[in-house]
Amino acid sequence: MKVFAFGAFLFLATAGVAVAEVVTRDIEYMVEGKPYRGYIAFDNKIQAKRPGVIVVHEWWGHNEYARKRARMLAKLGYTAFALDMYGAGKQATHPRDAGKFSSEVKKNMPAAEKRFRAALQLLKNHKTTDAKRIAAIGYCFGGGIVLEMARRGINIAGVVSFHGSLRTTNPASKGGVTTKVLVLNGAADSFTKPEHIAAFKQEMKNARVDYKFVNYPGAKHAFTNPAATATGKKFGIPLEYNAATDRQSWREMKKFFKKVF
Repeated sequence: MKVFAFGAFLFLATAGVAVAEVVTRDIEYMVEGKPYRGYIAFDNKIQAKRPGVIVVHEWWGHNEYARKRARMLAKLGYTAFALDMYGAGKQATHPRDAGKFSSEVKKNMPAAEKRFRAALQLLKNHKTTDAKRIAAIGYCFGGGIVLEMARRGINIAGVVSFHGSLRTTNPASKGGVTTKVLVLNGAADSFTKPEHIAAFKQEMKNARVDYKFVNYPGAKHAFTNPAATATGKKFGIPLEYNAATDRQSWREMKKFFKKVF
């Protein structure tokens, strides 16, 4: 086991696990003296440095779904880092706890930014990453987080929100967003109202943000997650997986990355 220090950030990398060409590692890193647990994935057959992508988890916390997306990104030729926004790898198994954990983060966006920046620095410092080409994607809660990071002026190539929250208490300022933005939304998502969409588009227009908004007909909240339908039925919440929209939104993300990178 080796210890690497990057400025104020310290992380421990455990032994890699190879899946085809994709190598994965659990990584423990510190933010303001507290432990966070992330997961990095990259294709070790690629010799050159390649773009990096941060993955921000759903409100359930850093779980296998976020890790799966990191591996999928690695197969596309990126170095992907699934960060931990809650700390110590904390996860929720009930919407009540998930709502509590996510609300705590949203109430303190300066602290959320520090957590995001810690993960960003870790990814930039990885031996496989081209530090000048970084993007971020997020799902549900994570989609809202990457949009908030864009509003706060995070200087990366692009952010992609999959069925993420659009509302904010910190609207983008004119010229304040330096990253390109892609929003992939379910038109039948009952958590995102038409007025939220209208307000978001006006916000982006006022701030002169380079953005694209895609609204998928019939797609409900959490449309990318195969476990969403069963979870929705279990807890009586309007979640539903949509295989076609999952594929379409992933293709849209790939086109976006080709543009920004």
